[in-house]
Amino acid sequence: MGYREKGGQQTKFGHWYAERVQDAQYRDAPWCDMFIAWAADRAGLTDYVGSFAWTPSHAAWFIKQGAWSAKPEPGALVFFDWKGGKSYQGIDHVGIVESVSGGKIHTIEANVDRVWLKRKVRETDKVVGYGLPRLVKANATLSEIRSTERPFAPALREREPQGSVFDVLGTPHALLAVMVLTTIVLSLRFAGRRRGTRRRLAWPWSAPSRRDHGLSWTDADPAWPDPDPAWTDPDPAWTDAHPAWSGPDPAGDGRERDTGSRRVPVVIGGPPGDQPPASRRRPYER
Repeated sequence: MGYREKGGQQTKFGHWYAERVQDAQYRDAPWCDMFIAWAADRAGLTDYVGSFAWTPSHAAWFIKQGAWSAKPEPGALVFFDWKGGKSYQGIDHVGIVESVSGGKIHTIEANVDRVWLKRKVRETDKVVGYGLPRLVKANATLSEIRSTERPFAPALREREPQGSVFDVLGTPHALLAVMVLTTIVLSLRFAGRRRGTRRRLAWPWSAPSRRDHGLSWTDADPAWPDPDPAWTDPDPAWTDAHPAWSGPDPAGDGRERDTGSRRVPVVIGGPPGDQPPASRRRPYER
């Protein structure tokens, strides 16, 4: 206390700060805030007090740290605007609050009364606000605790399988539908067998007979395949013993009927005598 600057505004605080920031212009600069930076460095509290030479920047730092207040308290830094403004951008001076009494603050200030480091008693009408190093420390400690806390490891989520259209086949609805369709198909098949209405597949050997087209069988026609094997062995009812088919020409129409062959040519739509008896049907004939 009682320190006084040298000629040309030279101070030990200015020299210390100029070396710290490697800038010679601070050797003879206003030194109120450089003194606070020097005192915080000597006390090992720079992290909570800050190290500045320009007071508006120092106030902005406290605001950013969430340590700005409108109420004085011992240990706070008090920022003044001699014009009475309330914006941190207009701050002209800074000091340290030593105590608060009767609506006035007792301070320790550097570069006061032009050349001195001394105690002062101030009114609060020129005060812009207060920076609180204790809050800076508390917030920093909280941040350190949060940064060292180990969060719960997120649970690994099992990869959900990709959907497939075949997955539907395993659902109860699909199984029920398959059972119903199977039951219907089997019922129709058995019912058709009992009624004798089952149809044969249209394979080449099951092609329509020439009788269906009103034609007769001849061995000379190569376009027509051999008859169905079911037609190879003649029905005993169609043998030569049948009186309607015996003789060379029973009807007298000039056509021969070969009763000794397995094929019996018939003309559909001919005279009644040319048609086989209605009760004599060949296999699978409707």
